[in-house]
Amino acid sequence: MHMEFTTDELAFRDEVRSFLAENLPEHVREGARNTPSVFVEPDIGDEWQRILHAKGWLGYHWPRDVGGTGWDPVKRYIFEKECALADAPSLSVLGLKLVAPVIAAYGTPEQKARFLPRILDGTEKWCQGYSEPGAGSDLASLKTRAVLDEPTQTYTVNGSKIWTTHAHYADWMFCLARTDLAVKKQAGISFLLIPMHQPGITIRPIITLANDHEVNQVFLDDAQTHAQYRIGAAGQGWEIAKFLLENERGGSCAAPRLLADIGKLRALAREAPSGTNGAYGHLPSVEARIVALELEALALEITELRGLAELKAGRRPGAQTSLVKLVASSLRQKIDEAFVDIFGPHGLQLPIERPLYGNAAPEPIGSRAAQLATPTYLNGRAWTIFGGTNEVQKTIIAKTVLGL
Repeated sequence: MHMEFTTDELAFRDEVRSFLAENLPEHVREGARNTPSVFVEPDIGDEWQRILHAKGWLGYHWPRDVGGTGWDPVKRYIFEKECALADAPSLSVLGLKLVAPVIAAYGTPEQKARFLPRILDGTEKWCQGYSEPGAGSDLASLKTRAVLDEPTQTYTVNGSKIWTTHAHYADWMFCLARTDLAVKKQAGISFLLIPMHQPGITIRPIITLANDHEVNQVFLDDAQTHAQYRIGAAGQGWEIAKFLLENERGGSCAAPRLLADIGKLRALAREAPSGTNGAYGHLPSVEARIVALELEALALEITELRGLAELKAGRRPGAQTSLVKLVASSLRQKIDEAFVDIFGPHGLQLPIERPLYGNAAPEPIGSRAAQLATPTYLNGRAWTIFGGTNEVQKTIIAKTVLGL
């Protein structure tokens, strides 16, 4: 397996670096650096999306024939790595990386023309209606019900969704709903696109331990959507859901951003006092801890590169996406814990204001990095839950790789 970048790929890397240096505003970088949550605030996220859209680089996970870049997996990896090193904000995955590839793969020409341009230009935002109270890890047990009225070709949807990220900003929800009760539970699910701005939808905020408002509970009470907004056939939702979850778990390159954060961790540790006549980072136990994190991240990067080689060869990565998700989520939490430890008491502050950048940001105790430590740690407890819990990933690996 060839693991070195080609001359063309290295030239593309240099092009990305130059673009980021010239076009990524410093206030957007600052906002990304000082965001403790997985999802950046819309002000900097939307601005960065507009910049990439103007360049033609926004739909970098999309085929060229639907408005994307058509980049192969290696170019996507290079782009994400350089963005991580440059402190670019993470793009919202909900429209760009989750529902858009579904529409591109399973949608009709009319559906592609209706939705994909509006995802690219940012005029319509999305949320994901998967998890429910009592149907999170066991997603096939979902209870949300959609009934089709044949004469009007309209679905009436009843139920609730929970942990719905950015529902309070969304114009549309891509939703799994049960449309057939007479078949086994996986076979009776359909993939529906539901407009959020209608009387049948109520959004209840969920404020996390970190004081972030990212997630919500959404109640659907006789909410409606037309059959033309069903992606795929009736009952095909479980197949589409698995396609989407594979993209969510393995469609991004986690290691570069983890390695970038470990670099920041090392730099801060070299400045933080240890209380024993030296820097915290010079303590042998701390140095060993950071090196162990770095080695694990480098091993993850090699695994991701192997996955890229599989994708470039036209093969699906399969269970490897679960392995990457499992390791990346756990490593993310270890890094967050190390940041809290570096700052001692200053690392325990938990401001309730948001955002933690710009003129309205609260004054930090010690430093802005110290102020971010605990909110980031608390927000990051969700890493081993969303996109499939660690336990789910281990079960997938046990079944598909180990044959247990």
